[in-house]
Amino acid sequence: MTSRAHIISLFLLGALTAVAVACGIYSFSGTSIQPDIKTVTINYFEYKALRVNPSLSNDLTEALKEKFRKMTRLEQVEEEGDIEIEGSVTGYDVRATAVTANEVAAQNRLTVSVKISFTNRKYPEDDFEKSFSAFGDYDSTLSLDAVEAQLCEEIVEQLCEDILNATVANW
Repeated sequence: MTSRAHIISLFLLGALTAVAVACGIYSFSGTSIQPDIKTVTINYFEYKALRVNPSLSNDLTEALKEKFRKMTRLEQVEEEGDIEIEGSVTGYDVRATAVTANEVAAQNRLTVSVKISFTNRKYPEDDFEKSFSAFGDYDSTLSLDAVEAQLCEEIVEQLCEDILNATVANW
């Protein structure tokens, strides 16, 4: 490719990128939110799992709000946002994932499941309900109490990433 053709190609690529960003089609945060969507409502996640973790609903709700603050341009409002996310923690389970030759658990897995409802008031065809789950493994020689806080932090981060991607990143 000649240097003139190379310069023209770079110019066109830059112009197309500028147009896509200006039109709201793409942002460098990875979200693709229509330009007329200005607000988001993230409701408190109810806790419906049988096994109790008293702080998980609050931790998940606040982490999701923080993820939207950092990764989108949307203003958070208490109700009637252009888009709205509500959900519940539906599962909080521990299971053995690796068993030794002596049929003893070598590793356990904490899995958290949530169900969300996504409402887009401007584009109702985008509405959906979907379940997500994330997990963390830990050595069975440790108690859940010893690793629960760290595992939950990692699981909540993964759930928030998955929910953001499903709702506004269209991945």
